[in-house]
Amino acid sequence: MRVLFVCTGNICRSPTAELLTTAFAAEAGRPDLTAHSAGTRALVGHGMESTAALVLQQLGGDPRGFTARRLTPAIAEDADLVLTMSEAHRSAVITAAPRMMRVTFTLREAARLQQASGASTVAELSAARVHATAPGLDDITDPIGCDEETFATVGSEIADLLLPLLTRIRD
Repeated sequence: MRVLFVCTGNICRSPTAELLTTAFAAEAGRPDLTAHSAGTRALVGHGMESTAALVLQQLGGDPRGFTARRLTPAIAEDADLVLTMSEAHRSAVITAAPRMMRVTFTLREAARLQQASGASTVAELSAARVHATAPGLDDITDPIGCDEETFATVGSEIADLLLPLLTRIRD
């Protein structure tokens, strides 16, 4: 299963999710699970923001070698599951790659749908969306320009939503 994570600059939230997924896949013995990320307004060629990289390391991920890239239709269409950090990012993915609509979720939405439905595949997760009611804003705060505590809160939030989801969902 190829998972794409999308945020704005591709230097904080989406690489945190990507590299946590990579660490999870290695630890869980899941060679079938790969992760990538991109930004809707990426700082192309940049590494992770330094505080985000520090938080990632504290969570068990490795930021070395990461390079930001911009979201393109081809990048989106190469994924089996697209998880975004905000509703605006989800809209941007669907605008860039309309055929990805069924497999594109905010991270919070996907975690909530999986927990409520017991979905174990991307198709089941997509089907669960039909019966769900929107509880409100699904955005994960952008920590850029904030203090280290905010970065730590955002990193923990991503890990808390992501790791149970990855444990339960397979392609």
